[in-house]
Amino acid sequence: MPISLQLVWFIATVLFVIGLRRLSSPTRARTGIWFAGLGMLLAIISMFLHPELGRNHVLILLAMALGGGIAFLHARKVDMTNIPQMVALYNGLGGAAAASIGMLVLLHVSDYGPGVKALAVVSGLIGWISFSGSIFAFLRLSGYFSRREGFAKRQVAYLASGALVLLLGLILATSATAHPVLLLLFALLAVSFGLLMTLPTSAADMPVLISFYNALTGLAVALDGFVLDNPAMVIAGTIVFAAGSLLTRLMARSVNRRLSEIMYSGFGIQVDTPTSTHGRDHVNTTDARDAAVDMAYANRVMIVPGYGMATAQAQHKIRELTQLLDERGVQTEFAIHPVAGRMPGHMNVLLAEAGVPYEKISDLNAINSEFSQIDVVLVVGANDIVNPAARDDSESPLFGMPVLNVDHAARVIVLKRGDGTGYAGVENALLFAPVTRVLFGDARDSVQELIMAIKGLD
Repeated sequence: MPISLQLVWFIATVLFVIGLRRLSSPTRARTGIWFAGLGMLLAIISMFLHPELGRNHVLILLAMALGGGIAFLHARKVDMTNIPQMVALYNGLGGAAAASIGMLVLLHVSDYGPGVKALAVVSGLIGWISFSGSIFAFLRLSGYFSRREGFAKRQVAYLASGALVLLLGLILATSATAHPVLLLLFALLAVSFGLLMTLPTSAADMPVLISFYNALTGLAVALDGFVLDNPAMVIAGTIVFAAGSLLTRLMARSVNRRLSEIMYSGFGIQVDTPTSTHGRDHVNTTDARDAAVDMAYANRVMIVPGYGMATAQAQHKIRELTQLLDERGVQTEFAIHPVAGRMPGHMNVLLAEAGVPYEKISDLNAINSEFSQIDVVLVVGANDIVNPAARDDSESPLFGMPVLNVDHAARVIVLKRGDGTGYAGVENALLFAPVTRVLFGDARDSVQELIMAIKGLD
């Protein structure tokens, strides 16, 4: 292997590590992206230095231009609200790419030893599972599936597809030749297995699942690196796998559940869409002026954002509101639940985009004990993460999930668009608490009304 190629791989690896390290801090995340991107660029350039590349330079450059161009144009059109869907989509495509490499190796199985063939089979299986699971998550987050999908004998189909794909993988790994039809059948069974594994997952747990599939994609890439004797792929894939696994574990712990419970709790259950047992007549409502007075004359106001803030694109108005309160001497802060939104850090990204200082933002563990000292909590489009039933009602599907204790504050103002339940399909008991007042309407419009009302105060 040329020394120049090994040097490029080493530099790319160092840049990957530096980029990931800098991503651990929101203040350094932007430069972390640039470091990691530069590392990926060097890894791509290294491909042209490989002695076994052959004469396919034009096809490679054409594929790079086509894929990169489509991704660039698509990413420019995606707003912050749809970033989780984009993450799921691109992660799925990464899994498919890794699986395709394994399939290509198996297509020329006679050129490789048994160890390489086994790694190619595992890479293909993991890659196709990540592809199908991520694509279903993308469709779920895009609103094409409003609840868990089910059909009769789903468990049987899941176990049967799993057993068949493992059997076929064993045949491919031990055979001297691999027929293209067998490879196609292997891919279809792996995709079916991944889809059936994802179907019973609750919509509220989809961010955890996306993180899990991201880790699987990294593992598939790392295995392909061993197959192709490419250290850059091995290290990059291992980093992604390790980071994704750690994030999945942290997110599962943040909802006080094991990954097995998240993925398999819905097997064999026909899930009906829950309906609200209460209406607007059962909640205490407020108007923008009364809510503005509560916040303007408070000492400490806490903002709790949720996915409703993202859909309404109200983060900039929220920032304007807090600036007005700051000018009046009110201490404003933000409380972020680990699984608020549709991906890890979703709310942090939106608030950073709006210019909210990072020091104003606290996570659940840091702030939960202080809600009893808060004068007013403004909940913007959050449901499940502030539902006290998760803490107090053992019959609730959310029971045991750590939530923000907003009902411990002196007053709570909830901005809510309609009468619907949260993303998990569970009615929010916070709406009926004595300290809660609900301001119905689109979050962006409601915050604008609050701004105008505060400006109108003496």
